[in-house]
Amino acid sequence: MKLKDRATIVTGGASGIGRAIAEACAREGARVAVVDLNGDGARETVAAIEKAGGAAAAWRVDITDVAAVDRMTDEVAARWGGVHVLVNCAGWDTPMPFVDTTPEFWDKILAINLKGPIACMRAALRVMITQESGKIVTIASDAGRVGSTGEAVYSAAKGGLIAMTKTVAREVARYRINVNCICPGPSDTPLFRNEFAAASPKLAESLKRVIPWGRLGVPDDVAPAVVFLASDDAGFITGQTLSVSGGLTMI
Repeated sequence: MKLKDRATIVTGGASGIGRAIAEACAREGARVAVVDLNGDGARETVAAIEKAGGAAAAWRVDITDVAAVDRMTDEVAARWGGVHVLVNCAGWDTPMPFVDTTPEFWDKILAINLKGPIACMRAALRVMITQESGKIVTIASDAGRVGSTGEAVYSAAKGGLIAMTKTVAREVARYRINVNCICPGPSDTPLFRNEFAAASPKLAESLKRVIPWGRLGVPDDVAPAVVFLASDDAGFITGQTLSVSGGLTMI
């Protein structure tokens, strides 16, 4: 097992890509902290992991609450003897033209998609630096690499995560901590269905036509890439950005 007994925090683990990542890490032997504002969903993910023979526990946490993130991280470290992997997956968006957005909307997008992951990263690094080991995998987005119509502020936040990943990777390499990010393309998740496809039913079909692979991504496309970057197989990879988008983005 590639992640045997490694304490692994997965934010946004209640559904979609986060749930797939949590389950994939557990199959590889990780002890998974499923973290989400949706406590019921987090517990459902834990139940699925335990039913399959894995180890997991749920934490209901708002990642925009820095103190709550710090407490959760300390609790995970105390429970499982450290924090070996952090997967920053929690995120949110709703599409709209940039000129129609408001300062309140900007604050919400940046809090969830940029400041929250930054808080999680800092909390995990405090433990990992002491251990002199660790893996951080952040789920950014191809929107942060090439832009995405209707997602200007979200794209800015995800672009910030990519830059943050590169900088932190340089700072903590001497502690043998790997920091990388994965950029999914358009994916069939509850967020996509509820916030994007519901607003424009033709959107999913149009996206399929421009993805060389001929379909939207699914959560299980991303999870194996996370397991790889969280494992010793990626021990000499850091500061990198990997698109998992069926060829939509090739840079």
